[in-house]
Amino acid sequence: MYNSLVIKEGDTVTTVIAAIKAGEKIIYDINGEEKSLTACTDIPIYHKAALKDIKKGDVVIKYGCKIGYALQDIKEGEHVHTWNLDSSMK
Repeated sequence: MYNSLVIKEGDTVTTVIAAIKAGEKIIYDINGEEKSLTACTDIPIYHKAALKDIKKGDVVIKYGCKIGYALQDIKEGEHVHTWNLDSSMK
């Protein structure tokens, strides 16, 4: 059963549709293929999780759109929110 939503290949974050605890699997579909990764932090429902390691300063992409820049290195499976994402469009 899927517990997160990815819209476009190339997205760097997913939106979880159920609360996820650290160590649980984040499961999503992209292009008809089921994929998963392990959450390394708790992620509240409807918040974002990194689909891959994101370096400080890298663009963060959700639903195929740029939503901001990483304020620090973000690990795959980590909660992405205001403390590690600058949503101002530079």
